[in-house]
Amino acid sequence: MNKRLFKHSRTIHKWAGYVLALQLLAWLFGGLFMSAMPLHYVHGKHLAQKQLTNPFSHSDYSASVDSIRAAMPTLTQITFGHRLDTPIIVASDQHQTQLFDGRSGQSLSDINEQQVAVLAQAHYLGEAQISSIKALAQGPLEIENRPQVWQVEFADWCATTLYFDLHSGEFISVRSTIWRIFDFFWMLHIMDYDERNNFNNPLLIGFALSAVLFALSGIMLLFQNPPWRRRRKV
Repeated sequence: MNKRLFKHSRTIHKWAGYVLALQLLAWLFGGLFMSAMPLHYVHGKHLAQKQLTNPFSHSDYSASVDSIRAAMPTLTQITFGHRLDTPIIVASDQHQTQLFDGRSGQSLSDINEQQVAVLAQAHYLGEAQISSIKALAQGPLEIENRPQVWQVEFADWCATTLYFDLHSGEFISVRSTIWRIFDFFWMLHIMDYDERNNFNNPLLIGFALSAVLFALSGIMLLFQNPPWRRRRKV
């Protein structure tokens, strides 16, 4: 075969190898960790329960729905829930969400820090104490920068962190060191270092193309001195 072709193949193979070496290690280590770690640990199902059993029956929601409609003329949705020891009615329209006492129909104020602490302990399945409670105008990347949240962190070995809506106290998500390590390897795996959710980003496509060129140029080099053409030494 053409010697120039082999020369170009060696050059491509060498430089593609340089480009790919660290990223291939990241893919391999990331794939190993993500495949070995059970997803229920990553999702934190052993750390917190996402929903609490509603202790109230239908009869506990005696508030007049008509009065709520009067307070929110553009009402589009009503759901029934509870906040600690209070049955609540969650009313929403296209612009806002308001909470009402399920018994009296009175508008409820936003959940406060003391109530969030009690709520977080109710969701938490561990035995550690709360280490910090923060009201955030914008949450961190680990909850996709969701605005207006309570962040409650526990002093356990994996820094369990629960997130709640700043106004309603609705449970949003649970995060931990396990999730953060998984997310770090996922970031390396898909090569989206910003939002960590774009599996079709140009950087990943470029490196995948480099890996294909690395493999093809390596295959080409096999034909430079194939085993079936080697002469036996006398």
